[in-house]
Amino acid sequence: MKRVHVAAAVIRGADGRILIARRADTQHQGGLWEFPGGKVEAGETVSAALSRELKEELGIGVTAARPLIKVQHDYPDKQVLLDVWEVSSFTGEPHGAEGQPLAWVNPRDLMNYQFPQANQAIVAAARLPDQYLITPDGLETPELLRGLQKAIAGGIKLVSLRAPNGYDPKYRDLAVDATGLCAGKAQLMLKGPLEWLGDFPSAGWHLTAAQLRKYAPKGRPLAKDRWLAASCHNAEELALAEQMDVDFVTLSPVLPTQTHPDTAPLGWEQAQQLIEGFSKPVFVLGGLGPADRQQAWEIGAQGIAGIRALWPQTA
Repeated sequence: MKRVHVAAAVIRGADGRILIARRADTQHQGGLWEFPGGKVEAGETVSAALSRELKEELGIGVTAARPLIKVQHDYPDKQVLLDVWEVSSFTGEPHGAEGQPLAWVNPRDLMNYQFPQANQAIVAAARLPDQYLITPDGLETPELLRGLQKAIAGGIKLVSLRAPNGYDPKYRDLAVDATGLCAGKAQLMLKGPLEWLGDFPSAGWHLTAAQLRKYAPKGRPLAKDRWLAASCHNAEELALAEQMDVDFVTLSPVLPTQTHPDTAPLGWEQAQQLIEGFSKPVFVLGGLGPADRQQAWEIGAQGIAGIRALWPQTA
């Protein structure tokens, strides 16, 4: 069965809302909501296909777009490759040129709409930012909380509270404080034993590679309305993350790092190969900063994760 190559768009309005369309009842996966787009014709580039489809379907002209995520999905009757781009600027007023109902939706409300199974990873990518801050270790609590507050004020929307020294009571106290700082402003991802999951209902969970290996066969340990992430370093761990149905992963190290000087980096090329075989959002990590975002997008990543490069100067 030949894989159908589809160009799709996460169209973001100036207010941050996202445009979705309802599929006609007669279509494959009819009646469900989708991200606008259509089939890439032979010899056509993805960006050309996207521009053509959005002109035909919505009557808009694309003026700024970038790659967001590629998703391969196998339905019983069809195999698709969804080549998804984020459209951040366009001309014209979108309307259902083919009679399809449209809706402008706040990213966090996308969860309330029913999408085809292949679109689940796109919903996650549309809701996630392009930077993932991992807090540094070795800081005293007041300094760490000050830095976190400053990072959030500076626009950071996704934070992993690192637990480098095992799972001691101090980390739990810190997690309570961090939860308060992030409330309503940023998504907090905690680390630690899965027994703690019920104690921090607003937090997502970021699994270590060791936890991934241990728990992946048991499936997803928390509900779909909470974020689940995992640290991955190779194809085997990415496969386990897929098996566990995580929402996103970090892939590292892409470049040499100060924290793990003895670990051989993947390099951009190998990172790209690993991302191409994985159909969920990936934050690339290891020696990267905001200046690497464009390259991260070009290899198919959601964006960059970082410690030093994203941590604000608090002095």
